[in-house]
Amino acid sequence: MSAAQSTGDAPTEPDSVRPSLPTKLAYGFGSVAFGVKDGGFNYFLLLFYGTVVGLEPGLVGLAILIALVLDAISDPLVGYWSDNFRSRWGRRHPFMYAAAIPVAASYYLLWNPPDWSQGQLFAYLLSLSVLIRTFLTFYETPSSALLPELTPDYEERTKLQAYRLFFGWSGGNAMSVLMFGVLLVETSEYTTGTLNRDGYATYGVIASLLMFAAILISSIGTHSQIPTLRQPPPKEVFSTKKLFGEMLDTLREKSFLALFWATLLGSVATGFSASLAFIMLTYFWGFSSEQQFIWTALVFFSALLGFLIAPLAVKRLGKKRAVVVLGLTAFTVAPMPVILRLFGLMPENGDPILFPLVATINTLDLSLIIALQAVLYSMIADLVESSEVRTGRRSEGVFYAAVTFTRKCTVGLGSFAGGIILSVVAFPQGADRTQVSSETLWMLGALYAPTLLALWMAMIFAISRYKITKEEHAENLRKLAEAPGSPS
Repeated sequence: MSAAQSTGDAPTEPDSVRPSLPTKLAYGFGSVAFGVKDGGFNYFLLLFYGTVVGLEPGLVGLAILIALVLDAISDPLVGYWSDNFRSRWGRRHPFMYAAAIPVAASYYLLWNPPDWSQGQLFAYLLSLSVLIRTFLTFYETPSSALLPELTPDYEERTKLQAYRLFFGWSGGNAMSVLMFGVLLVETSEYTTGTLNRDGYATYGVIASLLMFAAILISSIGTHSQIPTLRQPPPKEVFSTKKLFGEMLDTLREKSFLALFWATLLGSVATGFSASLAFIMLTYFWGFSSEQQFIWTALVFFSALLGFLIAPLAVKRLGKKRAVVVLGLTAFTVAPMPVILRLFGLMPENGDPILFPLVATINTLDLSLIIALQAVLYSMIADLVESSEVRTGRRSEGVFYAAVTFTRKCTVGLGSFAGGIILSVVAFPQGADRTQVSSETLWMLGALYAPTLLALWMAMIFAISRYKITKEEHAENLRKLAEAPGSPS
């Protein structure tokens, strides 16, 4: 192994560094923890607290939004800390190992709340949302920051990120399938499956154990890579001014700002859609629990297709063009079924053709969105060398803290917007699907579709400002390899 590889510095031949399949699998599998949390927060949290527990939906969204604002402080601090941390286990792994138990414990408590008043439940949800976000930051940010260290190759980074997105979506979706296939079933006590409180409690147990296992397996599976990863910079006297000065200087990268806003807007759109997904399926489309189970299971096919599409799109189009092409295709299709229904151009609820039609559109469209996410997140890795050329510092943790933050916005701002819409249309709590008026459902769709379309289009505009190409990335690697003091 060359000195450049052993220290993690940019090699002159980027294709020479390709992670092995076991490393890719271990690295990717860790995203199951984030996927399970994301699936729970996106699809079930608003539904659970707003319709089952009885907390007013607007307060659910507000609790998550406040936690998001507080979390904005911890993300860059953890990222910077892991960039400069010193230990015999390297910069990243001590954080990853330490997060396993706190993440699992706090997630379990979230789905087993006490029977308290509105104010107490609001405080309970807010506190646990803050704890979960903070603990997950200690795992997700250092783990994500491993990507540019594992390989400098432009296209290989997209493949590695595709593994991470595949496992993240598959892990979260596996729990959703379990929910609708086993846990959220109709009983004599619960005539609507999504209101089965016992199912949510069992979900909390299973999901927390799976998150714990994913974090440990990924940490142990990538542990052997520690000697090949970057070492922290020389230790300097700490000062708060220097810390924030370096972070601001790092994040001043122009392409980062474009990517940050694109990722933020895309995450909010995804979270907004997800927070209302099963309310739309249950009430707007009138799908049964069995149909929702099939709908959820089809996400596995979307994840697999996205895993395959992302590397091919980058190879043919480059990263920026791939995101724009995939995005324009996917985002114009995503809200179309709802828009057509508003104008009376879709089959009526209960029509045998409705479910296969809407499910097929969603499965194919979601595969494009997953592929887009894999490309978008891999673009973060290419910022690392660009920033290093400009500042002389490697700041993987700081950049990926921004990604962790924007992915959490999926839940924060998305759920907040979803909760506001439910409050605006006065959506009834705990109602059977036959008890919601057609006027309420029409208003729900009329607010849902335009909001989703506007967010997606704003994301495409933001990504158009990104500048780093494959050729520029190769030039950055060359400059770093030839810089004075770099290993030969």
